[in-house]
Amino acid sequence: MKTLQNLIGGKWVDSHSVSLHDVVNPATEEVIAHYPGGSADDVDRAVEAAVEAQPGWAELPVAERVEYLTRWAAEIAEHAEELAELECQEMGKPVALGRTFIEGGVQGFRTAVHEALTYPFVETLPCADGGGTTILRHPLGATAVITPWNFPVPMVLGALGPLLASGNTVVVKPSERSPLSTARLFELSTLPPGVVNLVLGDARAGAPLVEHGQIRLVHFTGSVEAGRRIGAGTGGRLCRSILELGGKDPVIVDSGVDPVATAAAIAFGAFVNTGQICTSMERVYVHQDIAEAFVDALVDIASTYTHGDGHDAETVLGPLVDARQRDIVHGHVTDAVERGARVRIGGVIPKRKGFFYPATVLTDVDDSMLVMTEETFGPLAPIVVVSSFGEALERAGSSRFALGATVYTHNPDHAAAAAGIPAGVTWINQWQGGGPERLYEPAGDSGMGATGARAAYDAATRPASIHTAPAPASTRS
Repeated sequence: MKTLQNLIGGKWVDSHSVSLHDVVNPATEEVIAHYPGGSADDVDRAVEAAVEAQPGWAELPVAERVEYLTRWAAEIAEHAEELAELECQEMGKPVALGRTFIEGGVQGFRTAVHEALTYPFVETLPCADGGGTTILRHPLGATAVITPWNFPVPMVLGALGPLLASGNTVVVKPSERSPLSTARLFELSTLPPGVVNLVLGDARAGAPLVEHGQIRLVHFTGSVEAGRRIGAGTGGRLCRSILELGGKDPVIVDSGVDPVATAAAIAFGAFVNTGQICTSMERVYVHQDIAEAFVDALVDIASTYTHGDGHDAETVLGPLVDARQRDIVHGHVTDAVERGARVRIGGVIPKRKGFFYPATVLTDVDDSMLVMTEETFGPLAPIVVVSSFGEALERAGSSRFALGATVYTHNPDHAAAAAGIPAGVTWINQWQGGGPERLYEPAGDSGMGATGARAAYDAATRPASIHTAPAPASTRS
């Protein structure tokens, strides 16, 4: 059985960790590989390689760095099916769905990388004194990226583009729950040695990486608790951090929209990837005028989200990543039922192999329940009936999380008012709408650090100004 290795300085090497751990297929509960627990020695070697490679990488013309990264993107695209298969094995995502997201991730990577060709790394501005100021944006140096298990390949690609194109080098630590696809992604690398490095493991690798004195930026996607620790640590040593943490995204269903079509859109937003998306629709506020028709339609559609073989193109609902995550989801449902919620469909752990959980719709929920206050990260749609759009807007903005929000409405005034929801991204009538021009920063417990478009390059570089004035005039007569 395969034991995964680290990629350090362009070479695949064994970890210095003394422990090995199992990678488990969540659909079959079978052990499919082993990964090292990680160690500070592994991190030291990887950071040293990144630091050593960084000056040479930064010295390359921007166009040459973009060319390197574009070649890597082409290699990844050719292996999208293989990478999707590995994601299916390690975290349960159906292969067809995984391939779609990986292909989207590659396209996003290409777009972000090509942004470097127009980004103002050097900008000269005239000054009133007859001189000029040149603003240079320098790469930060060696950086760290720690990614979650729900989108192993796309999340790595989303973080790497601007960092690498700006001239930084990177040490990546993927989630220990899904290391297979990330390891394969790095096997496909066409970059010079040391530009990207891979360290596997759990907190024994993650903690020393974010605490390392030569790391100048930490890009982390994960839990609020871990994000708080990382933010405190990086702040203490004046290191930048970009933190995308939990979400409890609201969706508002206004009166006047088509209840059946909207229910279909919300089913996808709540159940796709088995609800394991930071921006999944986790709180649904529906206007009383269409509530009955909407709930009936959502229940009917949820019944079509059946489990199956991840290799079957018709399968849309894979297992949850592991037993721990399924326990969290079922615990939230159990808590809601005990407090008076009604299960309209789902809510029962299937009697079968694997960590499956059905698409679940709850009604009669209130704000005392975990399903309305804590991130569930599962295929669950809790519904609250409201008397007005204003009530929905107020309740949508009441969470400590503020990552994303979605509003379905035909009312232009209501669409404009949705801008008041404290979210990094608000979608009107299309969940996950928009393109690479999107710019956002999470709020509240959902994290900090602006990203997207040019903001990602701002975060990946350090500006310095050089002011040149006219030479002093001679005072001799």
